[in-house]
Amino acid sequence: MSIGPVQQTSATFVGMPAFPEAARTALANTQQRSNLRNATSTIRAKRASVVAEVPDWEALRVAGAAAKDEALHHLGDYLEQLEATLTANGAVVHWARDADEANQIVIEIARAKEVEEVVKVKSMATQEIELNEALEAVGINAWETDLAELIVQLGHDRPSHILVPAIHRNRTEIRDIFTREMGKVGRPAPEDLTDDPARLAEAARVHLREKFLRAKVAVSGANFAIAETGTLVVVESEGNGRMCLTLPETLISVVGIEKVLPRWDDLGPMLQLLPRSSTGERMNPYTTMWSGVHEGDGPQEVHVILLDNGRSHVLADSLGRQALRCIRCSACLNVCPVYERTGGHAYGSVYPGPIGAILNPQLRGTASEIDQSLPYASSLCGACFDACPVRINIPELLVELRGTVAQQGGHRAESAAMKAAAWVLSDPRRLAVAQKGATTAGRLIGKRTVRRVPGLGAWTDARDVPTPPKETFRQWWAREHEERGGEEGQQEGRDGDGPSPGRADGIPGSEGQGR
Repeated sequence: MSIGPVQQTSATFVGMPAFPEAARTALANTQQRSNLRNATSTIRAKRASVVAEVPDWEALRVAGAAAKDEALHHLGDYLEQLEATLTANGAVVHWARDADEANQIVIEIARAKEVEEVVKVKSMATQEIELNEALEAVGINAWETDLAELIVQLGHDRPSHILVPAIHRNRTEIRDIFTREMGKVGRPAPEDLTDDPARLAEAARVHLREKFLRAKVAVSGANFAIAETGTLVVVESEGNGRMCLTLPETLISVVGIEKVLPRWDDLGPMLQLLPRSSTGERMNPYTTMWSGVHEGDGPQEVHVILLDNGRSHVLADSLGRQALRCIRCSACLNVCPVYERTGGHAYGSVYPGPIGAILNPQLRGTASEIDQSLPYASSLCGACFDACPVRINIPELLVELRGTVAQQGGHRAESAAMKAAAWVLSDPRRLAVAQKGATTAGRLIGKRTVRRVPGLGAWTDARDVPTPPKETFRQWWAREHEERGGEEGQQEGRDGDGPSPGRADGIPGSEGQGR
């Protein structure tokens, strides 16, 4: 796997410490840990129930992976087809190599419409390129309309989960955020607002409704883009997305180039895999599809920005490109024991959890401490692969990325240890000396447990070191066969028949060609 220097995809988390340090801070937040444990366990249980209803679930996973691989292996052709079908349907297609280009395109369109605000559908791609910050810098407000994204935005926070960005907040915290912040940017929360989920949802609905009704420009992403028909697809649970996609006069969709599916028929398996894997539902409450401009129906000006931002670099890696299959369901986060305890902020990106641990270093390179440490943010238990609806082998990619980081000089202690091990294991005599030293240490230590070894640092802080054996297999073999050979030789001497101990009989220590 080749990870070279590439364009940084996001500046939001620049300066983040390495994952172990960030995780240590997150672990100290007991309220967050409780929130995460409750939320992820609930989602896991719901997912397990609805997946068990599908007798051919594995076949669906294979079909989903095959459709994504077909698109990735011929991505250039399908992107050109998508552009052609979108254009034929009246949309304007733009190409963006990186975050700056994508943001500038959105800014220019918004300025041409002379607007001071836009409404947004929940979109990982726009978070990745920091579109909200770019718009704010030129005096344009971007209002998040997804409930969880609204909580994060009003709380001046960062998303910590792909599907549920505010998963680290409980409803009491959400009530406090709404009460404190809503009035600063629009209709305030009711004075008697409680932490009842229905009341919180009502407060968000009323607050957002005035923004929906006056918005002239909306920004979205897309879950899928069908090359054959030029159809963009957004799936959601609240209906806010449909409000954004139908009411404004102008719609701008920022779509990662990996979101392409070749054919309309490929959408069927995806619409079964995604809701079950993400929200534990049989189908999404709202699935909105659009394909350009339709007179008198929906936005009358549609722009689609096809975003690269490091994806071509990932695509060039024959092993690593499977990460681009990701459909952003978050199933891997919900089963990950590391994510459940640390939350998403420790990953230093809008893509947290196991998928973030492989995708961020691929998209951004491994120049920063956080990106060098992410491949190690895993126990390699394999639960993420079992849960992934498109069969991304995340543990395999984590191991490959660890090797890449070590080769590039990251994790110097590990690199030094591996070089020392290679030097010892490459020569039988050096190995024999090392084994002799280990067995000597084993005899000295006896039955005591080794809890810390100087130089191994964090590795021995989290686990006990196996006590060295008192005897290696080689030593046991030599001893057993020497004793057995001596007994056989004595018996043969008494019988006056057979080889003597000094003959070339293959017994260790004997003279002759058998040595």
